[in-house]
Amino acid sequence: MSCKPLIRVQAEDFDPAAEADRLTAGRKDVGALVSFIGLCRDDGGKLAALELEHYPGMAETEIGRIATQACGRWPLTGLTVIHRFGKIPAGDNIVLVIAASSHRRAAFEAADFLMDFLKTRAPFWKKEHLASGTADTWVKATEIDDAAAERWS
Repeated sequence: MSCKPLIRVQAEDFDPAAEADRLTAGRKDVGALVSFIGLCRDDGGKLAALELEHYPGMAETEIGRIATQACGRWPLTGLTVIHRFGKIPAGDNIVLVIAASSHRRAAFEAADFLMDFLKTRAPFWKKEHLASGTADTWVKATEIDDAAAERWS
């Protein structure tokens, strides 16, 4: 089994159902479809929006590199990674990962792997826009995210 990952970095929202349909249309070998949708949370009402900046070209290349690793590591029939940029209001979609495989374990592990590395190695910078209107703050990387990614080494 092999897959060619679909990678998109875009400002506009995405349709998870349409993306899932694209991975399964006309396919009889897909036994599992695992998806992860990351949303902008309001952090208990404190956050109005999250602004994501990226380095065009570099972000797609790095996500593609990680996705290609996933395709080589697990027997996937398809893989989609969509990451948004720009100012994203609380409650809106930020990221979508969908892994398709003949078997559930491969799809679960590949999606988990992708998200761990998107959190730690994809070149995105996040700024929080607070509901109070006070100064915006840049989000720092966390040790928890680094430790999660380390388990795949």
